[in-house]
Amino acid sequence: MSKLNNDIFKIDGKVVIITGAAGLLGKGYAEVIAAYGGVPVLLDLHKHVVDKLASELNKKYNVGAVGVSVDITNEKQIENNANWIVKKFGKIDSLINNAANNPKVENQAEKNFSRLENFPLNTWNQDISVGLTGAYLCSKHYGFKISENPNGGTIINISSDLGLIAPDQRLYAKEGLSKECQPVKPVTYSIVKSGLIGLTRYLSTYWADKGVRCNAICPGGVENGQSENFLRSVSSRIPMGRLASVDEYQGAIVWMVSDASSYLNGSIISIDGGRTAW
Repeated sequence: MSKLNNDIFKIDGKVVIITGAAGLLGKGYAEVIAAYGGVPVLLDLHKHVVDKLASELNKKYNVGAVGVSVDITNEKQIENNANWIVKKFGKIDSLINNAANNPKVENQAEKNFSRLENFPLNTWNQDISVGLTGAYLCSKHYGFKISENPNGGTIINISSDLGLIAPDQRLYAKEGLSKECQPVKPVTYSIVKSGLIGLTRYLSTYWADKGVRCNAICPGGVENGQSENFLRSVSSRIPMGRLASVDEYQGAIVWMVSDASSYLNGSIISIDGGRTAW
C-alpha cells in the first residue's frame, strides 16, 4: 500500500493568476487560494477593487497577494504583465481564466435586445473578446510561462453548466409580454462557455509533456439576490433542489491547483447540483 501524502492539497507559495478577480466568484477563488497558502495575482479592469481585495487577503493570510489592472483583450498588456509577474515572483504556477462579460437578460416592452434576432453585433464581439479571446490570450502568455516551470503547473477554465446544456428560456419569461419581447439568456453566454470547453481540451494536450495540466469546471447558478419566483423555478430543475452558495466552488479550485489533482488533465467537471445529469 502506498504511503498517503498529507501535503498533497497544500499550495504554499504557488503563484496563481485569477482573471476577473473583482467579480463575485473571482473574489471567492482568490480567498481560498490565499487561505491555503497560495499567492493570488488578481487581474481586473477595476484596480481599486482588486487592490482592496489584495490588501484584505494579505492582512488576513499574509501571502503577498497583488492587484493588477490588465485588459485581457489587449495582448501587449498581457505579455508585459506576464513578464512583470515572473520578474516579481520568479514564476507563474497557475492560471484561472474566470473573466467574462455577463450578458444581461433584458426586459423591454418594445424590443428586447437579448433576443437572438435583435442581438447587436458589437455586443457579440465584446462578449466573445472578453470571455473567449481573453482566455486564449491569457493562456498563450501566462500558460507559456507556466510551461517554462520545471514542474509545469495548471490552467483552469471557468465554464458553466450552460456550456454543456442549452439555457431553459422559460426561466426568464415574463407575463404580459408578447413572444418577440420575451427576455432570454443571450446567445454569447452559451458560445463563450462552450468555447472554453474546447480550449480546455486543446490546452490539455498542448503542454502536457511539460507538466501543464488544463481542466475546466462548469458551475451551476449561484444564489445572489434573485427573485423568489426565479429561485423556485430554477431549483425545480436541479436534483439537489437549490442553487449553489458562492463558496461551494472553492474546494474544486484548491484541488485543481494542488498536487492532489496531479493526474487530472483535460477534464470537464460539472458542479451544478446534478442539473446536467437530467
